[in-house]
Amino acid sequence: MKSVVQIQRQGKVKDLRASAAAAGLPTEEIETTVALIQALIPLGLQAVGEALNAEVTALAGPRYCRTGGQSDVVRWGQQRGSVYLADQKLPIPVPRVRNRTVNREVTLTTYEQLQRPRAADAGLFRKILVGLTCRQYAACAEAVPDAFGLSASSVSRRFIRASARHLQTFCERRLDRDEFVAVVLDGKTFAEDAMVIALGLTLQGQKTILGFVQTATENEPVCAAFLRALVERGLRVEPGLLCIIDGAKGLRKAVQTVFGARALVQRCQWHKRENVVRYLPKGQQAAWRRRLQQAYERPTYAEARPALGQLRQEWRGLNVSAAASLDEGLEETLTLHRLGLFPTLGGSLKTTNCLESLNAQLGQLTDKVDHWRTADQKHRWVASALLLIEPRLRRIKGYRHLPLLRAALQAEIGRTEKSKGVAVA
Repeated sequence: MKSVVQIQRQGKVKDLRASAAAAGLPTEEIETTVALIQALIPLGLQAVGEALNAEVTALAGPRYCRTGGQSDVVRWGQQRGSVYLADQKLPIPVPRVRNRTVNREVTLTTYEQLQRPRAADAGLFRKILVGLTCRQYAACAEAVPDAFGLSASSVSRRFIRASARHLQTFCERRLDRDEFVAVVLDGKTFAEDAMVIALGLTLQGQKTILGFVQTATENEPVCAAFLRALVERGLRVEPGLLCIIDGAKGLRKAVQTVFGARALVQRCQWHKRENVVRYLPKGQQAAWRRRLQQAYERPTYAEARPALGQLRQEWRGLNVSAAASLDEGLEETLTLHRLGLFPTLGGSLKTTNCLESLNAQLGQLTDKVDHWRTADQKHRWVASALLLIEPRLRRIKGYRHLPLLRAALQAEIGRTEKSKGVAVA
């Protein structure tokens, strides 16, 4: 260990004094020094003292020497302070320097940077987000003598700062950097509220979380304002979008209000199937569910539509409510069939499963919170969790066929607009 200390000290002191030799104290060298020091736990405090003394020497000259440093800068004793090393906050005596000409204390750049948590808040944030409580943090943190700032209240404040930065990043990032061909919309329950989340699918099949909005229900005014905000942040609708939704009427109306004819809706076939089947006797639900699923699995619109019509005829004599439930929005459950893309993209886009999977991962990070105190707390947790999940999201199956979807959407939108123009004339 002695040789390690000697090697470490020789290299460290050399770097510190080289960086402090220049009167200007280059920022790049100081940042490199600070990054190295914060990675050292056993030797960190000693290295911190050497770094601070090196900067004081560069400013005020060697101790008890009338030459060196800046003529108007003098040493001014020391005071108690603290620095961050890795994930710990440690006490340390800090030398003071004063400018006699302006009668003002000179800030030590090294000390100022060592007081910033750097990666500490990020590490603490990940630990709390994945399940470590604020009260347990001190016991689970890395053991460093004399460390402080690990109380539940201190950890909570640091987590709030880190999650607030994540929320700001999430809400401000632009959406015009990618070309989206589909958007999946669905809600997740948080206490008495719901978070409606928008997941975008790029032309290359990548999944990007566009945003979320807090609402009591998936009502049209709130959802429409949410979609308008996405457009203001750069979501391009003009090339055509496929919107996959679960069938909520407010959400469907919001899509029509904001996106208009530039978006086609694919209703989730899973939600439609479950909504229809629940009207039937429990003993018969499994059999009818299989038949309904088989009808939806027909590869073309010409095959799927008559198969569903046959089921509807049978239900009219068995349960009129089930038949009416099937009629509601039936054509929008067959949008991919109508575009001729069900065999290639139906596995990924016929349901909201890709967003349901995201919601399941979100629940693993947020469901452990028993009491949501404020709306800001919900937003910070949701944004932080979504940003943590997003890099792990995989491309959808059949992503190579998404350019065909874009072409089919534009052709369908063009036919619709042309027919409306003829009707108006």
